[in-house]
Order: sequence, then structure tokens, then C-alpha cells
Amino acid sequence: MTRRDMLLAALVATMWGFNFVVIDWGMDGIPPLFFVAIRFAVVALAVVVVPRPLAGWKTVVGVGLFMSLGQFALLYTSIALGLQPGIAALLLQAQVVLTILVAALALRERPTRLQVAGVLLGTVGLGVVALGRGGDAPALAVVLCLLAALSWAIGNVISRKAGPVAPARRLGALSLTVWSSLVVPLPALGLSALIEGPDAIAAGIAAFGWRPLLSTLYTAGLCTLVGYAIFNGLLARNRSASVVPWVLLAPVVAMASAAALLGQVPNVWETVGGTVLVAGVFVANAPGRRKAAAAEAAEAEAAPAPEASAREPISPRSG
Repeated sequence: MTRRDMLLAALVATMWGFNFVVIDWGMDGIPPLFFVAIRFAVVALAVVVVPRPLAGWKTVVGVGLFMSLGQFALLYTSIALGLQPGIAALLLQAQVVLTILVAALALRERPTRLQVAGVLLGTVGLGVVALGRGGDAPALAVVLCLLAALSWAIGNVISRKAGPVAPARRLGALSLTVWSSLVVPLPALGLSALIEGPDAIAAGIAAFGWRPLLSTLYTAGLCTLVGYAIFNGLLARNRSASVVPWVLLAPVVAMASAAALLGQVPNVWETVGGTVLVAGVFVANAPGRRKAAAAEAAEAEAAPAPEASAREPISPRSG
């Protein structure tokens, strides 16, 4: 990677990491499921300028239901219940090890030795974080965040099974992300009405001021549209194995910004467990020597979407 591309990768990871704090900051007074509906309604507006992905509607709907609706409905709810944004960003990285497991069950893809080692390390790290979590976060919030990671993993495998989905290399997963967002707003609004209630929605509309507006513009505009455009440009110019590890900066940025801006400093167990989890993710993302050589030759012809393969490094789509 060139120095410019490394700076761009660090910028995207920083945006995605800071995203968790922005979600928590903007959701004050807004029901989480209703907030998800608003976010993806804004993302869906981009279908006017982003070409439709070359994928069947089953894939588009599946990705929308699991990678977007399921992941973010559970994530936003876990944060609303009191899970610290930094810990949420960390726990979501479990999607890497969960994707490997789901792909092994659903696609019969045999994990490599490094992936098995990464899964074991990641599982140990998750256990340490869960057992040593701070008293402010209820157990339900932790469980919901892990379920969000599982939903993301299922979405990864659906995308992996579909193969390349973009009409152009530079668009990558952006086209699938934008078009699958059409699936989210109405179901999210229906869930909000069913679970949070019409009164909560009415209160959320009344409370929707400049903070929720800026949060929505940041999450939908910068993180989803601009972030993915930059990230897929990086994938078009570089090997996935060179780009995706930069995403591990996202939970670090999330935890640092939560500590600096919200005073949410992780305890010793969360720090140790998070370090082990990130190490597991890094190991699971590391290709073998022969695999790296083969990937380099293949990616010279066509760069895959970030979620394109459970055997390739898994893309972030964080927050």
C-alpha cells in the first residue's frame, strides 16, 4: 500500500470507530429501532445514483435483513440499554470468528488452521470481556450485541454465497449495501411500533433535533456512503489482506473516544479480553503464505467485496 492509501485506510477506520460514540450521542431521547429506520431511510436515498448490484433479490433481501436490519437493530438496542460504545465496537468484532463458524456449517467451508486458532483466541477474549464487564452494562445488552455480531456473520455468508455482486470493481460492496438498505426502514419502523410503541415513536419525532440529525448524517452519509466508497477504492488498488487489518483500529478508536468524550474507561478485564479478541481477529484474518500468493494473483484481476468471502478477511461495516 502507498502512504496515501494507508492514510485513507486509517481515516476510514477512525470514522467507523468514532461512529459508535456518535450513535450513543445522537440516540438520546430517540427509540433505537426508530433511529435505525431513520438511518437506513437516508442510506436508501442513494439508490438514485448507485447502480443496482448484480445479485438476485434473495441475496439483496437476505443481506438487508441480517447485515443491516438485524445487526443494527440489535446493536442500537444494546447501546440504548447501557452498553458502552467502545465495548460494543469491540464485541462486534466477534463477527469475524462467527462468520468462519457459520460458513463452516452453512457452506461446508473448512477453516484453515490460522482461522481455527483465531476462533479459539477470539472466544477466550469474548469470555473474558463478558465475565469482566463493568456493572453499568446489563447482561442483556452484551447478549444483544453478540447477537448483532451473529446477524452480521450470517449476512457475510449470504454475501459470500452470492459471489461478486458489484457491476464495477470500484463500487464493491457499496452497491449491495445501498440497495439492501431498502429492506430496512419499513420492518424497523414496524418493530419500533410493536416493541417500543407508538407513543415512543411520537416522543422520538418530537425529540428529533440537531443532535439526532447530525448523528444520522454521520452514520448514513460519512460512515456508510463515503466510508464504503473509500474502502472499496482501497480494495480495488490493494490486496484485501493489506487493507482489511486496518479495520482493527476501529474498536481502538471507539474505546479511546468513549474514554475521552464520555469518561467510559474500560476496566482491566475488558482491556485484557479485548486485546485477546482483537488478536484472535487478526490471526483469523491472516492468510497463509500460499494462500496470500494466490489471493494476490486473483485480486490483480478482480477485487472482491469486503464481505465477499468467509475465507478472506472480513470487512468491518462497523456501526
